[in-house]
Amino acid sequence: MNPATFTILITTKNRLEDLRFTLDKIAHLLAKPEVSCIICDDGSTDGTTDYLQTHHPKILRIRNNKSRGLIYSRNKLLGLTTSDFAISIDDDLHFITQNPLELIAGYFESHPECSLVGFRIFWSTAEPSSTHSSEKPIRMKSFAGGAHAWRMSAWKQIPDYPSWFIFHGEEDFAAYEMFKKGLEIHYLPSVLVHHRVDLKARKKDKDYTIRLRRSLRAGWYLYFLFYPWVKIPRLLAYTIWIQLKTKVFKGDFRALRAIAQALADVVLAIPKIRRNSNRLTLAEYERFLQLEEIKLYWKPEN
Repeated sequence: MNPATFTILITTKNRLEDLRFTLDKIAHLLAKPEVSCIICDDGSTDGTTDYLQTHHPKILRIRNNKSRGLIYSRNKLLGLTTSDFAISIDDDLHFITQNPLELIAGYFESHPECSLVGFRIFWSTAEPSSTHSSEKPIRMKSFAGGAHAWRMSAWKQIPDYPSWFIFHGEEDFAAYEMFKKGLEIHYLPSVLVHHRVDLKARKKDKDYTIRLRRSLRAGWYLYFLFYPWVKIPRLLAYTIWIQLKTKVFKGDFRALRAIAQALADVVLAIPKIRRNSNRLTLAEYERFLQLEEIKLYWKPEN
């Protein structure tokens, strides 16, 4: 068999039902000879590895006996990829577009300047009522971690995702590194995916505080890693103020705890920030700001 052109990468932890649903939805893609799949089980205790061994023996399975985090797992998956392109999807996300491989390969072929494509993402527990979109491909600042495709020759030009972030922020880390290298990120709306998440319900989840803490500290890590020093104080103060205004002052005191913990995390991470910084010049920073914002939440058009 010829080497695979595409490798579909999925990291999962204790979400067997979501993973099962996703694999059923992409079965037609996994059956193609040009496609391989690698799944990283990040220390699941719900029988995920046994299920994969029994029902999907052709999928390459790797397992962290102890949970090491999403970012560590994604690095591990990309390190094992030998295909031309790597398609990374979350375990609770599947393609609605039926021919994504042809669209992805065709776009990369016709746009050699593009190193990574992000997909059109619909966030909801139910599929969209309409799939039509009049959006056109554009260059973006960054991408969504759970719905994108790498040109692997580009991935090999930048550092691995920062596993010490644990969760959140790895996409922007890669985006800044890519920008410094002249590698472009594009939005590919012809590929539609369904992320089966209730965003409003997430605020009620038990892990809300830790999610917010990790999200905030990742953003602040990125400031200190990549932003010109002169820009950091105002941006840091502004993000703290917004969290206070929109959450804490409205009675969300879990957010106050997350803010304090995130600030402490930044202080503790100073040695790692010093070792990994790759600061933009003021001119690079201004050019970066001119790029389109990430297309993260798509809604059906009327």
